[in-house]
Amino acid sequence: MKIRMPKIPMKWVWLVATLIVVIVGGFTWQDWFPATKAWVDRTAVSFRSGGGESHEGEAAGEADPHAGHDHAAHAGHDEATSLELSKQAIRNIGLSDETIRPIKLETFRRSITVPAVVVERPGRSRVQVATPMTGVVTHVHAVQGEAVEPGSLLFQIRLTHEDLVNAQTDFVRTLGELDVENREIARLEQVTRSGAVAGKVLLERQYSRDKLNANLGAQREALRLHGLSDDQVNQIERERRLLRELQIFTPSVDSHGEAELRLTQHVVQASFVQEDKPQHTDSEHTGPLILQDLAVHKGQSVNAGETLCILTDYDELFIEGLAFEQDIRQLRGASQNGWTVDAIIEQPGSESRVIEGLEIAYLANQVDATSRTLNFYVRLPNEVAKDRRSDGNRYVEWRYIPGQRMQLRVPVEEMPEQIVVPVEAVASEGAETFVFQQNGSHFDRVPVHVKYRDQYSAVIDNDGSLFPGDVIAMRGAHQMQMALKNKSGGGVDPHAGHNH
Repeated sequence: MKIRMPKIPMKWVWLVATLIVVIVGGFTWQDWFPATKAWVDRTAVSFRSGGGESHEGEAAGEADPHAGHDHAAHAGHDEATSLELSKQAIRNIGLSDETIRPIKLETFRRSITVPAVVVERPGRSRVQVATPMTGVVTHVHAVQGEAVEPGSLLFQIRLTHEDLVNAQTDFVRTLGELDVENREIARLEQVTRSGAVAGKVLLERQYSRDKLNANLGAQREALRLHGLSDDQVNQIERERRLLRELQIFTPSVDSHGEAELRLTQHVVQASFVQEDKPQHTDSEHTGPLILQDLAVHKGQSVNAGETLCILTDYDELFIEGLAFEQDIRQLRGASQNGWTVDAIIEQPGSESRVIEGLEIAYLANQVDATSRTLNFYVRLPNEVAKDRRSDGNRYVEWRYIPGQRMQLRVPVEEMPEQIVVPVEAVASEGAETFVFQQNGSHFDRVPVHVKYRDQYSAVIDNDGSLFPGDVIAMRGAHQMQMALKNKSGGGVDPHAGHNH
C-alpha cells in the first residue's frame, strides 16, 4: 500500500526559502556586505569615468559602452575641456601616483593660522649642575657642545670644604672612641663576674657607650646633610679613612639619585669610572643631554653652590603660539575638544613642511598687555637630525631648536563628510572653479563649487559634480587651466561653444 505525502504548495516553499536566505544573510552580512559594496562602488566609478578600457576600445574601433551616459566629456573627450599631457609635462607640474589619487569623504576642520616660535620647556629643558662643596677642579671630562648620557662622569673636584672635613674627622674620632669603650666594657664584664670590680663601674662605661652611639648617629645625619650617601658613610665607618675627592656625574632629567655625586678616597681613572658609573633605569628620558655652557676649567677653585655647567634637554620642546584676542574663544574650544594642531615650517626654495597631530599643552591665563595676544603652548616631540663622533666625543644636532619660527594651524570648526582637496587642485577663472579629473590618458576639466577655501585646503560641495572614488589631480590645476586656455586660443574649436 502506497502512502501519499500531502502536497506542499509552492508559495510556502518559496516563503520558507526566502526566510532562510534572509536569516542567513542577516547573520553573515559582515562577511559579504563590504565586498559587495566595494564592487558596486568600483562599478559605479567605472561607469562615471569611462576608465582606461574605453580608450583602448576606441583605439580598436570598438563602441564605447558608456557613450550613452551624459557625463560631460567623461565618456568622450570634449577638446575644449579635456587636456592630454606628455610625460614630461606631468613631471613638470609635479604630478605622480601620490598626487593623482581618488577623492574620498573625510572630516575637515576649519582652522586659523597664528605665528609661533619654538621655546624651551621651563624647568625641564635646562639642567644646572652645581657643586655642593668647596674644592678645586682637578679634571673636566666633558667639552662644551658634547652630548652626554645620564650617569657619565663630568667633573672631579678635590675637596677643601672645611665643614665636611671636620664632620668626617669627628665621625672617625667618635668611631675610634666607641671601639675603645666597647673593649673596656668587654674587659669589665669578665672582671665584674669575678667580683674584683664593682658593677657600678661597668654601668658607667655602658652609659658612656650609649652617649657615643648617640653622637655617632648625629654625626651620620650631618654627613648626609653634606651630601654623602649611606654607602659612603658606611665606607668611612668600615675603612676609617676620609673621602677627599668629589665626582659629579650627569644628572637624569626625570629622577635625581644619590649617585649623581660621589666621594672617593683617591683619584679614579676615567676608564674605571665609565664601568662603575650609576645607571638610571627609572628614567623616562631617552635623548642625550647637550653640554651647552661649560663654566669652569681644570685647576679652578669653586665654592659651594657655584655653577659648573648648563645641560640642555631638547628631547621635547614647546611651540609658543601667539593668538590674537579675538581668537581666544575659538582657541579654548579647540583645547576643550582635544583637537590636534599642525605646525608649518617655511623652508626657503622648497615647499613648506607640516608637522601634524601636535597636542595643545595649555593656554596662558592672561593676555599680554602690550601685544594684546594670548600665549598658548603646543608639545613638540623632537628628533635627532645628526649624530656623529669626533675625537672620541659625541655631537648631536636636534631637528627643532629654540628660536625657530613656525606657524600653527589651529582647528576651530569641524565639518564631517566633506570632499577635501589641496588648494593646488583647484583652478579659478572668473566665477568658475574647476578641478581636473583623470580620464584615461586625458584630464577632463570639471566645474565644481568650493564651499570653503583656506591657504592650504579647499572643501568641494558634494553636489554630484564629483563622487568619492573619482581620480583627480591634487596639484597643478592652475598650470593645466592655462594649458587648456592656450590650446583653445590657438584656433576655432568646433567642439567648444565659446573661447575662454
